[in-house]
Amino acid sequence: MTRAGFVALIGEPNAGKSTLTNRMVGAKVSIVTHKVQTTRARIRGVAIEGESQLVFVDTPGLFRPRRRLDRAMVAAAWGGAADADVVVLLVEAHRGVTEGVQKILEGLEDIGKGRKIALAINKIDRVQSEVLLGLTKKLNDLFPFSETFMISAEKGHGTEMLRQWLAQEVPQGPWLYPEDQIADLPMRMIAAEMTREKLTLRLHQELPYQLTVETESWEERKDGSARIEQFVYVMRDGHKGIILGNKGETIKAVSKAAREELEEFLGRRVHLFLQVKVRPNWLEESERYSEMGLSFKDGNA
Repeated sequence: MTRAGFVALIGEPNAGKSTLTNRMVGAKVSIVTHKVQTTRARIRGVAIEGESQLVFVDTPGLFRPRRRLDRAMVAAAWGGAADADVVVLLVEAHRGVTEGVQKILEGLEDIGKGRKIALAINKIDRVQSEVLLGLTKKLNDLFPFSETFMISAEKGHGTEMLRQWLAQEVPQGPWLYPEDQIADLPMRMIAAEMTREKLTLRLHQELPYQLTVETESWEERKDGSARIEQFVYVMRDGHKGIILGNKGETIKAVSKAAREELEEFLGRRVHLFLQVKVRPNWLEESERYSEMGLSFKDGNA
């Protein structure tokens, strides 16, 4: 009997949701950077465990929103949790029960009815075992979790047990995606996310949050390669100069890194062309939100 269902990973920014999604899927489908709030869309990665198909919804981190984009991201995160069959809350072992985690626990009271909610304490290699035991007790006193797992998403510790448990908890039914599909995002969006990750890794402070990347065209060529054009939208002329870099060095390095990752992901040659465009109000344009898989209306104050 086959099983299939949606698993929402929720938590604060940088809790390790993207790393866990990639670990479970066995391929990189979600942005991973050291900067917080980098996941924008509800990225779905698909994994097979025995007779079960697990569709992981890697939601944006839950935090106190300030801007329209922030509000849309937080709404997407809670929407992903409310639509899921099983929810996994990730908490960083070394940070414990922060104010943000307490807020999330309050929100779980509303969506917890009728679905299993598991706790995954992540980054366990950063603390002593007695700290883990104390944190486990504290969190389970605050919320009735169905199960608790001690994991390191980065190193893989404990993730197999979590995967096996999830495989038993998703509903019986036919698989939702073809066996060889690992993500349900359009390839155009995955390609844009890869480029945005490379930009985020190279740029500093606020700029990564004030840009977006869209795949403008995707042409399949006769020799089997793909020709991809992408636009990088920024808010100011000064930002354009930073992204281009001295003699175009920054944009060339980003383009090379993104192209190489895309080639590895697709298993074929890619010709990638990036253009930087200034759009002062892109954060207020509904089309940009649609490209990111977010709701523009959810960003309303």
